[in-house]
Amino acid sequence: MHTDENEMKKAAAESAAALVTDGLVVGLGTGSTAKFAVAELGRRVADGLRIVGVPTSEATAAQARSLGIPLATLAEKPEIDLTIDGADEVEEGTLNLVKGLGGALLREKIVASSTKRLVIVVHGSKIVSRLAATGPVPVEVVPFGWESTARRLAGLGAKAVLRQKTNGEPFRSDGGNYIVDCTFETGVLAESLARELDHIVGVVEHGFFIGLTSEVHVAEPGGVRVLRTAK
Repeated sequence: MHTDENEMKKAAAESAAALVTDGLVVGLGTGSTAKFAVAELGRRVADGLRIVGVPTSEATAAQARSLGIPLATLAEKPEIDLTIDGADEVEEGTLNLVKGLGGALLREKIVASSTKRLVIVVHGSKIVSRLAATGPVPVEVVPFGWESTARRLAGLGAKAVLRQKTNGEPFRSDGGNYIVDCTFETGVLAESLARELDHIVGVVEHGFFIGLTSEVHVAEPGGVRVLRTAK
């Protein structure tokens, strides 16, 4: 089953990567599904595709370099034509997202906010009727006083748990911050909760991606389904 799931993810990633054409600046996402898209772009670059990639994590940057994909920073390429990334949850209808279980949510959101067209690639199991109903929302926080920040998160109704590595040390993002995984009661409204999270002192960024997605390529047993936001 794991092999079949990976084959489905690969098909969806290749479907999204097919949107990339010569001369584009491309945001390169992070995570198991985005990794397939980067691999496909690397294959196409080897065949002559001319693009510049802006990676959303150090891990993605390393993968892209190994494949010969030319890279740039946002300072060098402040406007991105198309970004391909994964997601932990995609809300039906709105195509709003929860991202960050891979720990790269801050850089992912900066890149997503700088892109003209955000294309998401997911397995069908990631499609949900309501965000945060089945899994945690990652919240990136400043290490200093993180306990106080976690208490403020709990004040919003969250069960706030500091993410840790296998050795028990706090997980740190590429930016050196901690991540607090927040589980909320079912029935929360993502848009209003995102606004509240934006105003908590100590929060650097949260995993709600509201109003950013252009389309979603969904990997399913019957093939790849493409969801688009209503015009």
